[in-house]
Amino acid sequence: MKRLKPSEGTVISVRVVPRSSLEEITRDAEGVWKVKLTAPALEGRANEALISMLSKRLGIRKSAVQIISGEKARLKRVKIAGLDGGRIEELLTSDRQARKKG
Repeated sequence: MKRLKPSEGTVISVRVVPRSSLEEITRDAEGVWKVKLTAPALEGRANEALISMLSKRLGIRKSAVQIISGEKARLKRVKIAGLDGGRIEELLTSDRQARKKG
């Protein structure tokens, strides 16, 4: 995770898996977030689904989530405004733990 000035947010690396049978977020050993989406990688639908999913899981506005590179690739850099890296990790990890228990 790249740390920016607190007012700018945090940049995370995300590997998108479109057309998955389920939607989930995991993290690999290198620290890249793997996001499985049911949306296809056509006409920006997977990017829209990624922004929607991250904003919902992090409890922030969609406008606070921005793809800054990799718009047409599976590996993307995403800027999250208003949250630091530790808080992002905490929210995405706790959400995953809650889903495992439920």
